[in-house]
Formats: sequence, C-alpha cells, structure tokens
Amino acid sequence: MAFTGFLWFILTLLPLVILQRLLHREIHAVFLILTRNTQLSIGLFSILFLPGVFLHELSHFVMAKLLRVRTGRFSLIPHSLPNGRLLMGYVETAQTDIVRDSLIGIAPLISGSLFIAYAGMDRLGVDALLSVFSNGQFDLFWKGLSLLPQVDDFPLWFYLAFTVSSTMLPSESDRHSWLPLGLWTAALLALGIFAGAGGWMLTNIAPHLNNFLASVSTLFGLSAVLHIVLLLPTMLVHRILTRLTGVDVR
Repeated sequence: MAFTGFLWFILTLLPLVILQRLLHREIHAVFLILTRNTQLSIGLFSILFLPGVFLHELSHFVMAKLLRVRTGRFSLIPHSLPNGRLLMGYVETAQTDIVRDSLIGIAPLISGSLFIAYAGMDRLGVDALLSVFSNGQFDLFWKGLSLLPQVDDFPLWFYLAFTVSSTMLPSESDRHSWLPLGLWTAALLALGIFAGAGGWMLTNIAPHLNNFLASVSTLFGLSAVLHIVLLLPTMLVHRILTRLTGVDVR
C-alpha cells in the first residue's frame, strides 16, 4: 500500500501521546504523595526530565538562529500555568511567517527523533531486535531482549532515551502555526491534482513520504515501548504508596 507509512505514523503517535500523559501523571502523583509538597514535587519532576527539556528548548533556539529569527529569554525553570498544566521550560522567539514558525515548533521532534534513533539503534542495538522480530525469530528476539540490560551504559542510555522521547512532542504553543500551514499545503496539493499532477506526485513524492513516515513511526513505536515499560511499575508504586499512606492524588 502507498500510504502504510502514514497509517503506522498515526497508529504509533496516538498511543505515544496517551502513554506520555499517563506516565507523567503517575510520576507526578508519586512525587506528590512522597513529598506532600506541590512545589517540591514539581522540582523533582523537572529534574527527572531535565535532559529532555533541555534538548527540547535548545532545539527551538538553534532552529530559530538557523532561520535568522530573533530570540529572547531561555528558561528551564518550571512554571505552573493557570489551566493546571506545567510549563517545563521555554524559549522566546519573535513571531515570523508560518513556515519558519512551524519549523521552530517542530524542531524538538526532529532532534528528539534523531537522538532516539542514535540511542536506541546504535547504543542499545534495538535495530537488531526489530530485525529478528520482523523475521519471525521470536525465540532469538526474547533472548536478545533479556540480554539488553547487559549493554554498556544501558541505564544511562535507557534514561536519556526515555526523557527525550517523553519531551520531544511539540507543545500546544509549538503547534500554533501548523493549522494555517496545513491549510496552505492542502490547497497547493489540491491545485496540483486539479492541474493534472496527481499521478506524478503519487509516483515521485508519495513513496519517499511514505518511507519517511514509516521510519518516524518506528521511532514513535520504540518511544511508546519505553513508556509502557516504565508505566506499569510506576502505577504499581503509586498504588502501594496510596495503600501505605492513605493518600491519593486526583
């Protein structure tokens, strides 16, 4: 199929978004129960995700500089927002055209995906596991999976891969230019199809786009697996602490 990459992109992105929110909520709940202090729990939460937040904001900053967009303050200090959400960090950039705004907004996803590819495929050797799994060699897959913690510096790369994958998705403010850009892109595609270029685009553009989205979906899938591995024990710790202390977070 010509659009399997897009299908897998959606099927891996949506679970990653849901798993990220669930895991963040569970981790924050554990910190709140342990500390009984909102500000301290926010501080611990921010320290845990600091490498990912740093890469996220640095990506905005570097992309803005590359596109010659003026930047302002750079902060990694967390702030509670009026809507109850937590702002982990920010980079002030001047408002510009929708193309450059969109590229600045998507920069953390680009850098995060590249880092996940390096950490997961190169440092942890997950590409070999995916290869044997796709070939149906399940016994070899489970054996390799059991040996994964023996990889050099496994805790470090697992932690970095988790924090980056958990903070690389663009925030609401990062996506503010995506709708108008998407509308313009859709209009140009419709104009191209109307002009008779639909067959040319399916032959020359669609396969490359499909392969790109398939590669990104693989990274999203790997990120989702990292979140699942950590979500289950974190939920268990949350329940145990609630049982021991009689305190829960709603």
